[in-house]
This record gives sequence, C-alpha cells and structure tokens, in this order.
Amino acid sequence: MVGSAMVTAAWALLRSGLNPDTADGSSLDGAWYWSGSGFEPKHTGGAREADLMIDAPAGKLVAVSARVMPAVADLFAMMLPLLPAATPHGLVLAHMGQSLDGHIATAGGHSHVIGGPESLDHLHRLRALVEAVLVGAETACLDRPRLTVRRVVGANPVRVVVDPRGRLPADSPVLTDTAAPTLVLRAGSTAGHLSACAETLAVPAGPDGFAPADILQVLAARGLTRLLIEGGGGTVSRFLAAGRLDRLQLSVAPLLIGSGRPALALPPIDRLDQALRPPTRRWSLGADTLFDMDLRGVAARRSAMDSPATMI
Repeated sequence: MVGSAMVTAAWALLRSGLNPDTADGSSLDGAWYWSGSGFEPKHTGGAREADLMIDAPAGKLVAVSARVMPAVADLFAMMLPLLPAATPHGLVLAHMGQSLDGHIATAGGHSHVIGGPESLDHLHRLRALVEAVLVGAETACLDRPRLTVRRVVGANPVRVVVDPRGRLPADSPVLTDTAAPTLVLRAGSTAGHLSACAETLAVPAGPDGFAPADILQVLAARGLTRLLIEGGGGTVSRFLAAGRLDRLQLSVAPLLIGSGRPALALPPIDRLDQALRPPTRRWSLGADTLFDMDLRGVAARRSAMDSPATMI
C-alpha cells in the first residue's frame, strides 16, 4: 500500500542520517521528492516541485507538500531533532509510557502493556536511533526486557543495566540473548564478563549509589554518547533531577490505573513558578499522545547537581 510504503521510505531516509560517513547531515539536508516508491534527491526529479525540504543540522522539516501523508510528515518532524546532525555532541533522551493518571505500572510492578502498537513502534525507532539503551536493575528484573529493535528496521543498541548491588538474575534476557551486547554497571573498581554477550563495567559509587554524571562519563569513555533511558521511573527521575536529560518523552495512554508506581518523582517545590515548563511538542500515536519535551535550556533550573537525592 502507498501509505505503508511511504512510512517505510521515510524511516529509511531518517536512518541514513545515522551513517557515520554522513553524520553531518549531508545525506538528509536539502530537497527531496516522493518517487512513488521512495524519497529521492530533488535533482533526480527534474523540474518537479520538492515534496520535502529538510534542514538536518537544525533538526527541522522546513517544508512539506500535500503529496506527503500527514503521518509521514509527523515522523520526519518528530525524529529529525534526535539525529546526529542536530545533536553533534551527543543525546540523552528518556522515554516512558504512562497512564492518564500518571502511573507506569501497578503497585506490584506490572506494566505490560500500557501503550498501543503505535507507541511501541515509536519506542523501537528510538532504540534504533541511539547507541545505547539504559534501564535500572528493578526494571530489568520486573519487566525482563530484551531492549532490542524488533518492530522496525534498525540496528540494536548496546544494552546498559544500572545494577550497583548485583540484583540482575543470571537468566535475564539481556544476559542470555546475544542479539546485542550488554553492559552491567556495578560498583567497584574492576570489570569482567558475565556471559557471552554481557560484561560488567565499574562505576564510582558513593554511599547512596551512582551519580548520573558518572554513569554518562563511564559510557562516554566507551564511545556511547547517544543514550536512551527507558526506565524505570526512579532512574528517569534521578537523571531529570540531576539536569542530565536533553529530552524527555512521555507517551500517555487513555488508561486509568488508579494507583501504582508514578512516572516521575522529583524533589518537592514550594511554588509552581519553580516547576519545569520546557518547550513541548505533542504528537498522536494511535490512541496515545506523545509529549516531547526539550530540556536543554531549562533542566539546570531544577538541577541538584548530583546531590545524594539524585543518586541511582
């Protein structure tokens, strides 16, 4: 079908921006036209009007024609700010799916599945756009995620589990599934292998755990500067409170849980003018609504600068 072909072609063009040889955006910047089976550079389309005008370093879709489906235009607009051309110094992005009343799981930790299929597709696209995907030990133990790209075309990121006290069980999928390498962050001074696909990585630890800044530094030393934080709520909250997130995405499903585990828990404030009001874009993902918040200019207002309250 034309619609699915256009979505496939749009995603292929977006993924071309991840190629190290074209990470400056040269493969995306400029004008494109829809050929009926794919997006091609404007110069191959003769005098025909361009269907897309992309400013890759700015992370913007400058212009789009009526020939492009609205959902496809949204896909470009949604993803362009996350590509290497627009984030040359790295990206720390957090994503969570939550209910309308702000929960990510029941009180017992059950969270499968809050969002619809479109939200899952979006999450897997995010995985394909980064170098590493990170979760806390509790999320890894309760949800037993694989953290791989399966619903869309794309490469699997390195899987990272924050596990200072060694809680991750030996049969965890991230230790036994060899589809992608896994780094398990542990307190200590030495690294070692846990399985054929997993190794431990030492992170400096204080009495209250790991500082988000130290986690990012250790991962950057391994060449991992494009990071997706998937959860849980405590892990995302600590990165947010420490001012270490560039973007936060919340996918809100039309679901009322009524009680359970909150999406975010930040240090208390006295007045609403102390709250974060970041620039936010809103997208429809099937029945769900995605809120994409740009935190680069406002996170420092609430940053505790890795005080004990922000330790993991």
